[in-house]
Order: sequence, then structure tokens, then C-alpha cells
Amino acid sequence: MTMRAAKAPPRGRYPGCVTFPVVGMVGGGQLARMTHEAGIPLGIRFKLLSDTPQDSAAQVVSDVVVGDYRDLDTLRDFARDCDVITFDHEHVPTEHLRALEADGIPVRPGPDALVHAQDKGVMRAKLDAIGVPCPRHRIVSDPQDVAAFAAEGDGFPVILKTVRGGYDGKGVWFVSSVEEAAEPFRAGVPVLAEEKVDFVRELAANVVRSPHDQAVAYPVVESRQVDGVCDTVIAPAPDLPEERALHAEQLALRIAKELGVVGHLAVELFETRDGRVLVNELAMRPHNSGHWSQDGAITSQFANHVRAVLDLPLGDPRPRAGWTVMVNVLGGDFPDMYSAYLHCMARDPQLKIHMYGKDVKPGRKVGHVNTYGDDLADVLDRARHAAAYLRGTITE
Repeated sequence: MTMRAAKAPPRGRYPGCVTFPVVGMVGGGQLARMTHEAGIPLGIRFKLLSDTPQDSAAQVVSDVVVGDYRDLDTLRDFARDCDVITFDHEHVPTEHLRALEADGIPVRPGPDALVHAQDKGVMRAKLDAIGVPCPRHRIVSDPQDVAAFAAEGDGFPVILKTVRGGYDGKGVWFVSSVEEAAEPFRAGVPVLAEEKVDFVRELAANVVRSPHDQAVAYPVVESRQVDGVCDTVIAPAPDLPEERALHAEQLALRIAKELGVVGHLAVELFETRDGRVLVNELAMRPHNSGHWSQDGAITSQFANHVRAVLDLPLGDPRPRAGWTVMVNVLGGDFPDMYSAYLHCMARDPQLKIHMYGKDVKPGRKVGHVNTYGDDLADVLDRARHAAAYLRGTITE
């Protein structure tokens, strides 16, 4: 059963009978909210399928359907008056997306591409087949099989991941013994074992590809994690050799083409101590590692995702400043973040604050800040100070 929060005018109709396309966005989180924002200057209308009327994007999109994306009838009803369907998460069942395509509805990225972001086992098999460097891995059947996998390499510890459903550290285990390996199998889904990579840092290569095969690449960024959650992104990645940065960009562009991705693709990478770049994860939607581009690039990841799914010419991804830093704002014990605006804005008039309209809960992503400039140390300090002040961990 669906409940429409607001009745929209006929599809794409504006005064003067000018017709604009309707983008159907499945998922009501902050990525949908910011993608909708990027479409506003272009006059693009959005229709949203959201879990609840309180979701981040549901608060700002005028045409909202509240329903379950896992129900095919709900999806079909939602998609009927959309010109294209896209997503702010990868969880829609693959078979449902194939049904929408069979109905003649453009789905971008399509199910043949999106399955590689939905299923880590499928992703690893495909990347192996096209010769993309990855950590050593294989599907394991039980804790004893994990022990055998570990023995085939350097032994424990190893990384275990459920092949579907994990994000922000969920569905991922760092295990140091066969006894610790039991937990991931309790969910009853396939488990992927990977070697623990000896890496210097994590990088991300963000690219966007359109249906007619135009593609752009953003500068490779450094992504710093805290407790499995992205904390800080630095664009471009400091001290990354030009040859290695170019290799990472070309790798991401090749993956996008080989997998048939339409829209934004984030390729999360390990930079190893011996100078290699290995693919960790894929995301086929706007991504946390690209939030810096809202204020730091000529065309943001969100604007280019909108352009790509509508097959419009893509925008320039080059940075506007020497350095841009994004720091996530996590919920803490201080729920009244609005009262912190006075201090943050007065201290740094160039600061850009992006809040998601979420209730503040400890550890929950509720927003992010972007800073930019020519002095990296200064840009980092400004972003970290603002995020910490908004969270309430510092008071001056």
C-alpha cells in the first residue's frame, strides 16, 4: 500500500507548456535530498519513493510516495509517470529493476550494472574477469573454510563481509581466529573473505558516465575513516604521485565502462605500502567521498549524476580551489546544532554547512561541512573545528 504525501501537477508540465523530465528517485536519504537540490536550477522535477514522510529528502521534495521499495507493485506504480529511475541506495531487488526495464522504464544505473554494487561476490568475480587489481579474496562456507583461506596467505587476521547489505562498517568483521569467524555466518547469507591489506591510506576515485558514453573523472581524494565510517575527505589526495592518481582515475573510468554504469560511480581504493592501488568497494550513486564537490568543484557529483541519468552533456569536474576538505558531522550528546551556527559562521565566513534534516542521534551522520583554500593545514583545521563545534565536542 502506498500513501502519496502531495499531489503533483501532470508530469513535466510547467506554465507555457514547456516540458521537463521527471526523475524518479528511489530512497529518501540525504543523497536523494542533495541530488534533488542539484536539479532545481535546471528545472528538473523529482518524484521520490521514501520509506517515511520524515526521511531527509521527503522533507524537501514536493512529490513524495511513501512505500516499500521491495514491493514490485509499489515500484511499478511509482515509476509509471517518471522519465527515468535512479537511486540513493543499492538495495532495490535486482529482479524488480529488470521488471521495470521490461516495462520500458529507463533505470540508471541498470540492474546489470547495479548488481555489482549490490553483491560483493558478483563484484569481485567481475573485477577479476576484467583484470582489475583487488585484495586476495574468495567466498567461504564456514569458519573452518575461513581458517583455510587465512592459511593460503599470511594467516589471520582476515576481513569477512556479507556479500549483500553492508555499509558504513556494518556487515564487515575483522577476525583474528577461527572462533571469531563464526559471527558472520549466523545471518545465513554468503560470506566473502578478503586479505587484510597493508595499506598506507584509503583513496576514492569518483567518475560519472552517461548513456552515450561521455565520462568525466573528479580528482582522486583521500578518505579517512573512524570506526568504519568516513570522517574526512581531502581533495585532491595529498602527496599522491601524478602517475598513481592518473592510474586510479583511468581504473575507475574503465570499471564504469566495463560494467555499463550510467550515473555516478565511486571506486573506493587502498593505496598499499608497496605503491599499488587496489579496489576495495564500489558505489553506484553519489557518494560521501564526493560531497566535497558541492562547493569545491565546478560541477558537483550530484549535478553530474542528474545530467548523466537524463543523458545531458556532463559538467566540468575540475576543482575550484587548491584544496577542499569535507568533514562529516555526526550526532553526539548535543542535539541543538542550530545554536552553533552563530559561532561557526562568524568564525569562518567561507564555511559551507550542509545539514540533512535528521534527528540527532549519537554516531549518526546528520550533515557535513566543506572548506576550501590554498593552505591545506588551514583548510583542514577550519573543517574539523566546525564539525566538532556543531557536534558539541568543543565549545570555543
